[in-house]
Amino acid sequence: MSKTKNILKITDFQYKNWIVELKQKIQQSQIKAALKVNSELIELYWELGREISERNFENTYGSGFFARLSKDLKQEFPEIKGFSSSNLRYIEQFYLFYREYFTNLQQVVEELQTFDNQENKNLQQLVGDLEVSKNDNRQQVVDDLKKLYLIPWGHHVMILTKCKTTKEALFYINKTIENGWSRAVLLNMISAKLIESQGKAVTNFSKTLPDYDSDLVRETLKDPYNFDFITLSETFKEKELEDALIDNIQKFLIELGSGFAFVGKQFEITVNKKPFRIDLLFYHIKLKRYVVIDLKAKSFEPEFAGKLNFYVTAVDRQLRDGNDNATIGLLICKDKDEIIAEYSLADLQKPLGVSSYELSKILPKDFQSSLPSIEEIEEELRTLRP
Repeated sequence: MSKTKNILKITDFQYKNWIVELKQKIQQSQIKAALKVNSELIELYWELGREISERNFENTYGSGFFARLSKDLKQEFPEIKGFSSSNLRYIEQFYLFYREYFTNLQQVVEELQTFDNQENKNLQQLVGDLEVSKNDNRQQVVDDLKKLYLIPWGHHVMILTKCKTTKEALFYINKTIENGWSRAVLLNMISAKLIESQGKAVTNFSKTLPDYDSDLVRETLKDPYNFDFITLSETFKEKELEDALIDNIQKFLIELGSGFAFVGKQFEITVNKKPFRIDLLFYHIKLKRYVVIDLKAKSFEPEFAGKLNFYVTAVDRQLRDGNDNATIGLLICKDKDEIIAEYSLADLQKPLGVSSYELSKILPKDFQSSLPSIEEIEEELRTLRP
């Protein structure tokens, strides 16, 4: 027997032993899966991806490895779905995609631990300062790994195919967990590049909110907002935009993000016996504060900020109670000059933000974007009279 045949025999033996080991692991996982189906499945896939990567049988069997592994696993576990050759490739990709991230984080923890053990007295103060960082990184390794087990595998495959970095992937994993996104919603959020828009609104929060609140509230706002779920004409008016958003309130709430509860449209509030109407009023359950939204069908103008500041003051004084945090105002315009928006908010006392929105479904000017007004109907009737 040639040397090559001997090598193949040894390798075949190793492969078969590995299949036996995998069988035991999968059987153990099946028992646990009765209680925690998804987390155990993802944990199994993580371990299987690691095994495939580290054992390197692909180099021995070449392009046919995944087909053989698929066949063997299906034969051993015919009742389990997910062992197709294409899915096994995703499983290995899943492990390789996140491996470097978790390895790097763990190295940071270990390096800080080693540094902490140095006896140089001159470094003791610095070591003390790093202690919190060390603990944070250690906990981050654990927390982020656990999060991988909390979303369905179909979501993971979508994230693997759409995201380029682990930072981006972990962002969408966190958002999926927070908001309970379906795969369709997740795809929309990735396509709309939520990671690039969240927390990008121009605000004065750093001056008008406590430090511990400012960043948290800023992260609830986006810029731009994506209103592709509505269709308007090129000459749409603010009321039409408002009506379209309310007609699609479920999609609008998804676009706003987790925690928003709808309070009212054209919400009337009276100041000194004079009525005023707020375009949209929401309450953010997690932040425990009202959110006033003013919609503009045109570009941002400085005077818009003053009107929004007035509305927020009115809500604070008339609706807010002792259990509510300070009301925030959000102006959503067709577009904005960021410098002008920043100047406009600088000296206002209420926490305000300015964002833009995007529309892709715009009908030509020739299309009516709303029902005719009463004045238009009356004019038409006058022309028809003999």
